[in-house]
Amino acid sequence: MKTSLEVEYWVVDDDGDLVPPDSLLDVCDGIDPEFVEPMLEIKTTPCTSMAELRTEFRDRIATVVDAAREQGKRLVPLATPLSASPSEIPYREKRSTDLQRRIVGPGFDDARVCAGTHIHFEQSSVVDQLNALTAIDPAFALLTSSSHYRGERILECARPYLYRRSCYGACPEQGQLWPYVDSVAEWEQRMDDAFGTFRERAIERGVDPDAFDEAFDPYEACWNPVRLRRAMPTVEWRSPDAALPSQVLQLAEEVRSIVAQADARGTAVVDGDPDRAGAETGDDPNADSVPLPAFDTVEEITDAAIYNGLEDSNVQAYLRRLGFTPSNYEPLTTRLPDGQLTERRAKRLRLAAARRLEADLEQRRVRA
Repeated sequence: MKTSLEVEYWVVDDDGDLVPPDSLLDVCDGIDPEFVEPMLEIKTTPCTSMAELRTEFRDRIATVVDAAREQGKRLVPLATPLSASPSEIPYREKRSTDLQRRIVGPGFDDARVCAGTHIHFEQSSVVDQLNALTAIDPAFALLTSSSHYRGERILECARPYLYRRSCYGACPEQGQLWPYVDSVAEWEQRMDDAFGTFRERAIERGVDPDAFDEAFDPYEACWNPVRLRRAMPTVEWRSPDAALPSQVLQLAEEVRSIVAQADARGTAVVDGDPDRAGAETGDDPNADSVPLPAFDTVEEITDAAIYNGLEDSNVQAYLRRLGFTPSNYEPLTTRLPDGQLTERRAKRLRLAAARRLEADLEQRRVRA
């Protein structure tokens, strides 16, 4: 099952101010601009093994980090810039972004303070992949890297809240987690329905129908935590924050293992204790399936993860049942202070996070 990564990082100068990446976008393959100026995205090709994925991702991010240092710039692995407001983070010129803002409304501006990690899995048993990634959703708590917005500490996991609840609060079908499905056709019908509602909303807000149809299609008009993509083609998991390379790769490996099991064995939604699924024998056709909790449970734990992160014992227990080891992760939010941040302190914290990223890469270079 080929797997690829996309991770968004803020770019700052040596004073901690947000700056455009400029020529950093040209230092190697797989470095793309993002829809806001002071951010870039590091992408890998579809890799057949975790060893290949680790090597390619580390090589690409190390190349960008080295080039950035030569230009007096740094990469920052934080989910938000901590103190900057949306108005301080300019959009790049992109017609679809302008249309999105007109359609979604002012809340869309909160999307431009969010930096995340996307993991793509080659499509195989698509329904089981979609459902497994839906159940895995609260695992974003393992990588949460910012609890602050506009200088205020708002929640343990600021980015999922801002992106899902604030940005797409007016268009929940475009940004919320969708329930499990029984078929690919059911998922595609949801996409079509969401697309139709989004198009109606656009026309109500004065968007030209031809301009909308040119910019969007059902596959590209949903920005949910789990997406079905035509490119490659893949099933994409978009829940985690931007984070340190070693932690991103560790999570990617654990998620890949769970998705591979779901792909090979199938999945079964189990009411009550999921630990009992697969233990029964006899005529049960789901006896060997990967057990998934009821979707209501997924939503409950996702809320707990947004508000409390890994400090919530229910979140930790849930993730352990799915096969994660929470004690192996140290989210960067644990290093952030409580309370309000001045702009000056936010800049220092951005630089401190950049140094951790550089040390993270250097540690792996030494081991290699």
